[in-house]
Amino acid sequence: MTTSLQTAPRPLANDVGDAHWLPFTAMRQFRSQPMMFVGAEGMYYIAADGRRILDAMAGLWCVNAGHAQPRIVEAIRESAGRLDFVSSFKMSHPGAFELARRLTEVAPEGLDHVFFTNSGSEAVDSALKIARGYHRARGDAGRTKLIGRAKGYHGMGFGGLSVGGIGRHKRDFGPLLPDVAHLSLPYDRSKMGFSRGQPVTGADYADELEALLQVNDPATVAAVIVEPVIGSGGVYPPPTQYLDRLRSICTRHGILLIFDEVITGFGRLGQPFAAQAFGVTPDIITCAKGMTNGAVPMGGVIVSDLVFDAFMAGPPEAIELFHGYTYSGHPLACAAGLAALDTYEELDLFARTAALAPVWEAALHQLKGAPHVVDIRNIGLLGVVELASRPGEPGARGSLCAHSCYEDGVLVRASGDSIVLSPPLIVEEHQIEQIVASIRSGLNSMN
Repeated sequence: MTTSLQTAPRPLANDVGDAHWLPFTAMRQFRSQPMMFVGAEGMYYIAADGRRILDAMAGLWCVNAGHAQPRIVEAIRESAGRLDFVSSFKMSHPGAFELARRLTEVAPEGLDHVFFTNSGSEAVDSALKIARGYHRARGDAGRTKLIGRAKGYHGMGFGGLSVGGIGRHKRDFGPLLPDVAHLSLPYDRSKMGFSRGQPVTGADYADELEALLQVNDPATVAAVIVEPVIGSGGVYPPPTQYLDRLRSICTRHGILLIFDEVITGFGRLGQPFAAQAFGVTPDIITCAKGMTNGAVPMGGVIVSDLVFDAFMAGPPEAIELFHGYTYSGHPLACAAGLAALDTYEELDLFARTAALAPVWEAALHQLKGAPHVVDIRNIGLLGVVELASRPGEPGARGSLCAHSCYEDGVLVRASGDSIVLSPPLIVEEHQIEQIVASIRSGLNSMN
């Protein structure tokens, strides 16, 4: 590693003021007690006071190979000095084509084309537009409706927010896109609580899609979008055979199936994509986060030959997709993406994750019976410890536990009363033990 863990606290590191408006943050509370980091390396952040904080969230689900990976750092540095920017509108650079080729090599068979974006939110909105455009290109312009799922998180653009299924995210910003329906959360705690990996029951939740199609007319539906594993909504692995049934129903009715793999992509389940881990191939995959190991913002939409070829049927001089972003395929992001793929391969991280997943599972489920714990869910190197809400104070226990963990030197994420976990894939067994011990200590301190 090239970054020193002895990074000195910067002057005025906690003097934050109010010029910067943070996302998803209680700003007035943050200003009174800011959580500030001044460095990172491997599994650790360096806090402004010099403390090493074990990162149990991989940044925000994205730093899969750990922080400050030398190969990625050097690739960004070299690219910045050689080609800082070139537009992707009617021009490009070799790195974008190389990264697209490398991504299609690790993607499920038949998904051979990549459209670059700058985030998961942009990837989702792009995928929804591509889905509608696909049907129009085939002369089926009446297919405009979209179907999402309860608890689904698909970013904060108007498209992703519309198909997403977290009510609090939508409350302040409506009206959103019309003609959007939602499937139920395929989970019943009374039957599936404390499942290890995929619940063995619940595939029949997918049959709700057929019921929705009876109401909405399948000939008007463009796409169904789901996270293979619900991430930000609470880490809900799909019941066994649930995704298979969704795939079958979509195929039968000519509806595109989109997997939002912004979180699950790039090894989180021990395979390049969750589609491969579950053996179900969608028509479109959205990705981001681990795509560059979090080092440079980037996202992508990986589409099947079926979808891509429909756009290519017109005159060769015509622009097939009237859509794009200034920074699509940015040279620094492509350099980081290529270096991230090299790093994942060099460290054999996908196989390592698959081997470590049972250890992770066993450790998390040791918290069953701890104070306030009502459920534990896990798959791959994802996990959540769900707590009973304090009467009249939803979210209080989650916040208290997360704060206790931070004071103990472990960074976890509180989402309401759930402690959400997604460590870098380089995590060691003793660090897993530290994460679980810190959560247990936090729970005991509230008793």
